Amino acid sequence: MGSEAYANLWAVGVWRSGSAPAWGAGGRRFKSSHPDQSEPPSGTAASIHLIRIPADPNIGSLGPLLVSWHGFFTFLGVAAAIFLIARWARREGLGSEAVYNVAIWAVLAGIVGARLVHVVDNWEFYQNDLPQILAINVGGVGLWGGLLGGLAGGIIAAWRMGYPILKMMDLSAPALIFSQGIGRIGDVINGEHCSKATDLPWGFVYTNPESPAFSCTPLGGAGLTETHAMHPAVGYELIYDILAFGFLYKFVRGRIKPDGMLFVLYLAMYATGRLLIQTFFRLDPKFIGSLQEAQVIAISVLVVTGVVLLWKARPKTASDTGSAATFPQGPKLKGTRAERRRKDR
Repeated sequence: MGSEAYANLWAVGVWRSGSAPAWGAGGRRFKSSHPDQSEPPSGTAASIHLIRIPADPNIGSLGPLLVSWHGFFTFLGVAAAIFLIARWARREGLGSEAVYNVAIWAVLAGIVGARLVHVVDNWEFYQNDLPQILAINVGGVGLWGGLLGGLAGGIIAAWRMGYPILKMMDLSAPALIFSQGIGRIGDVINGEHCSKATDLPWGFVYTNPESPAFSCTPLGGAGLTETHAMHPAVGYELIYDILAFGFLYKFVRGRIKPDGMLFVLYLAMYATGRLLIQTFFRLDPKFIGSLQEAQVIAISVLVVTGVVLLWKARPKTASDTGSAATFPQGPKLKGTRAERRRKDR
């Protein structure tokens, strides 16, 4: 989440974006280092069948904080996740207060992790301007960092407060992938990431100069006409997230054991989808060898979660479902509320 560096990328079917970074109102974006380029690179697509997005990526300012569509929908996604987890926790007898207590620390840790991953991915820029590392108010976060940082913060908080860690992780899994889908709506509006060129009818062109994706295309990088579209990679991820939510919520939740395996499966599913989208559609800088940072993290997560699932995960049986009592429910009260009040008198 947040704009990422797109420097020195050149391949058949993709656009080149320069290595000189610049800060736009929508967060970090990069200007082309090839202003004399009058034609798109070999293999890029030109089509009149495309979707133009002229939206300003910024809604407005709240004091020193710049509010973008990306930030707004990220906030909505986090709020939706907390609401859903609290609702499901009450059904399990855990109570919503536990969710709110843990969520505070998970969100804070997620912000730190998201910023850290973004800074590492764009270190060539930040090493020359270290104070900008703390300038999170102008944008720049990484979803993997938010997810893994939030997980670490949530686990530590739940452990310190004596809450059932694995059960809370399972409660959060479907809600988190759903919230990620909501957050990607803001990415689509903002144009947060560069993608490979396409001549498909749903290709996107960002025509607002403040959009981070404006400088990803020949339109922004070389002043060409609005005929060069790129894959809506974050749109693909939005669709994938919603489908993954439906699968986890409808077909897996309550059907896998032991506790914690639903969350592990969620991580594995997201890592799979992210790896495919990064490989075939996204256009991010190389991190290790030919791999992008998000690919390195996704592969690492897939290895760990794959081993854990093969080792531990099993489907629940009828006896597991029938006898499960996840939290103490307290004594069952007899009679109606009015009858109990008369009895107390």
